[in-house]
Amino acid sequence: MPLSDKVTRYLPILSWARHYDQATFGADMLAAVIVTIMLIPQSLAYALLAGLPPEVGLYASILPLVAYAIFGTSRVLAVGPVAVVSLMTAAAIGNLALQGTAEYLIAAITLAFMSGIMLTLMGLLRLGFLANFLSHPVIAGFITASGILIAFSQLKHIFGISAHGHSLPELLSSLLAHIAETNAYTVVIGVFALGFLFWTRKGLKPLLLRVGTQPRLADVLTKAGPVAAVAATTLAVYLFDLGGKGVSIVGEVPTGLPPLSMPSLSPDLWSQLFLAAVLISIIGFVESVSVAQTLAAKRRQRIDPDQELIGLGTSNIASAISGGYPVTGGFARSVVNFDAGAQTPAAGAFTAIGIAGAALFLTPLLFFHPKATLAATIIVAVLSLVDLSILRTAWGYSKVDFAAVATTIALTLGLGVEAGVSAGVILSIALHLYKTSRPHIAEVGLVPNTQHFRNILRHRVKTAPHLVTLRIDESLYFANARFLEDHVYDRVVCDDPISDVVLMCSAVNEVDLSALESLEAMHARLLDMGIRLHLSEVKGPVMDRLKRSHFLDHLSGQVFLSQYDAWTALHATKRGPKVA
Repeated sequence: MPLSDKVTRYLPILSWARHYDQATFGADMLAAVIVTIMLIPQSLAYALLAGLPPEVGLYASILPLVAYAIFGTSRVLAVGPVAVVSLMTAAAIGNLALQGTAEYLIAAITLAFMSGIMLTLMGLLRLGFLANFLSHPVIAGFITASGILIAFSQLKHIFGISAHGHSLPELLSSLLAHIAETNAYTVVIGVFALGFLFWTRKGLKPLLLRVGTQPRLADVLTKAGPVAAVAATTLAVYLFDLGGKGVSIVGEVPTGLPPLSMPSLSPDLWSQLFLAAVLISIIGFVESVSVAQTLAAKRRQRIDPDQELIGLGTSNIASAISGGYPVTGGFARSVVNFDAGAQTPAAGAFTAIGIAGAALFLTPLLFFHPKATLAATIIVAVLSLVDLSILRTAWGYSKVDFAAVATTIALTLGLGVEAGVSAGVILSIALHLYKTSRPHIAEVGLVPNTQHFRNILRHRVKTAPHLVTLRIDESLYFANARFLEDHVYDRVVCDDPISDVVLMCSAVNEVDLSALESLEAMHARLLDMGIRLHLSEVKGPVMDRLKRSHFLDHLSGQVFLSQYDAWTALHATKRGPKVA
């Protein structure tokens, strides 16, 4: 690969920047304005969810966007704080009993830095394929359960009470224990904000279109709904002195750009946060790359998962050195960025400029902002993540997948987000091992007047009493080799005078050493029974491996190019076994 191509691979900005023009600039700027309007209240709200000061949400939405614009491959992915990662951050650092201390923020910064290092190293080592080990049903179950947890965790701000807990039973118990402390003014603000935001999401745009508003302007005004809720409730708190009547407000938010910061280098803290950093990295990458691939496909573009790891890794490192916490590509804001017409990652950099402007000039206006409105913003955002229909879909399609989804949801709700995501990772791997350890093996016969072979239980086919052909629909490796052995032995122990067994290997992409030893043991046992073992339709790479062993030298039967060749040679004549 030429040096210029290598540089471009690691710096994707060099690829799209050379074609940047005025029209692209205009499209990116418009998208940036819309995303900035949406991102300001979301950033504040997600920082609150993570247990951090609200300005930290703004800090985590500036430099990470710039870093992703340089290193990321998606044209429309919008990086920043997201609900699930914020909840995972709160769960990870909350376990350290640092809430409300300066060390809490240092721990969040350290968590972002650790996640950034992990993701970047995985990208450099080209380990993007590891995300494939997380099954979609399990991830969907985890995100659904996380959305429910997040919504319940914000009810304390809607009611104006104190409550805590990292699992649903803990949250419900704490909410019920403090429900008598409910502040009526806070409830009014929270319910108003919830109702307004739900209506804005569903009803505002159709209303604006009916009164003749241009579609693009209607879209901008709809996305500005949370800003309107922030302005209205902040003004109400200020005018009616609701802060003095028990309504919890944001208070003083520091004005200025993010301060340069350093993560803690304490080995004890790193060891305590290690597992959380791994889980946040995995979930963040899976969520981000899923969104990026979906949106890229709509424009016939492509992303590079390995480079996406580097893009997300550098974004988290940038968040850490600018006083932020872990970030990833957000679904909602990325879709908004896409719909608003963003053409390049420069839209993210322009959004960063807008957020920086808000941090410089708008933070004094947030002093009287009620936390109930931020909680309402979070609840409305995360309820879109809740999809309980995945249970019905999984039940109808696969009981094994249903068990994995239901277990992930139950553990996440019952034990907390870390237990849920850990269970999700383990279940995904266990599910893969279970399915591949019991491969589908079909006995096949010849479809009349063709050269095709199909399952004898599904089709009317020709068979021969002395000939058994088994099609193996999976690669052979240590976890399923014994299963194949047992299946073959069970089949040949019958009253029919079986003389030949053919393993049809058209779906076998690999045979590992354990499977090879199993084939050798099977061959020896069949030979003792007077049965020859044959192979058909063996793929080139598998044949290359077999040739490097002694298996083919001692094979009692033959290796046929096609199953039809095996049928032609073996079905008509019963022969005795070849003596090795």
